[in-house]
Amino acid sequence: MGIVNCTPDSFYTGIGRLPHTRTLEKQVLGHLQGGAAIIDIGGCSTRPYAEAVNPEEEWRRVRLGLRAAQRAIQTWGQEALLSVDTFHAEVARRAIEEFGVGMINDVTGGLYDAAMYALIAEKRVHYVAMHMRGTPQTMMTLTDYTDVAKEVAEALRERTTKMHEAGIEDWQITLDPGFGFAKTLEQEYLLLDGLDQVVALGYPVLAGISRKSMITAALHLDKHDCLPAMTALHWELWCKGVAIERVHDVREARQVLEMYNFYEQTIAKG
Repeated sequence: MGIVNCTPDSFYTGIGRLPHTRTLEKQVLGHLQGGAAIIDIGGCSTRPYAEAVNPEEEWRRVRLGLRAAQRAIQTWGQEALLSVDTFHAEVARRAIEEFGVGMINDVTGGLYDAAMYALIAEKRVHYVAMHMRGTPQTMMTLTDYTDVAKEVAEALRERTTKMHEAGIEDWQITLDPGFGFAKTLEQEYLLLDGLDQVVALGYPVLAGISRKSMITAALHLDKHDCLPAMTALHWELWCKGVAIERVHDVREARQVLEMYNFYEQTIAKG
């Protein structure tokens, strides 16, 4: 999953500050050429302490990104799944109805907007439910876990129950443990170690660790200088059973996946 941030305040500013359509289109095309199967477009930064954006402004940004993505996919000549990173049901609805978006990536897992589950059930699109506590403004004060992996898995299990009650089917659901959201640095790695508990819920798992502080803070690196360390974590995530990785650096992450697949196939042959 290639990240396209249509925001002026992305935490990874080298990619997040995208002022016009041609730049966005070029970035999407680069993701596709690098091997992305999903393009994830966001119009509202969810980094810690990010300012809230109203749905109309978010939609203005997302629409710009979706137009650029459609043109890039047409140029590329191959299909790709369009995803929108939003927790506003109205933004999700417009993206689905106006652009045929096939996936909604909700960092709140449906906790922010009570209308989200009904929309996903009605439109029958894929839905990524991420684990999060609070809001971007408060989440880093809500890290009081006893067993972070166990509690994240249990919270996501409870979310799937609510989704089923709303009419969302299993095939629509992907779960995200929420690296970088309401977890301390130590908890990030305890969650990674116990990620099998989330995988064991039986749904595809998406993980997003790209350029995040679990790498940069651990090694005291700049976000633009952490690719080797990030590559090591990509490998570990595939080993843990993750199905989708959400990344800024698609070509590099794709190489890790292909190397991992080659390794697994070689071992299986004996």
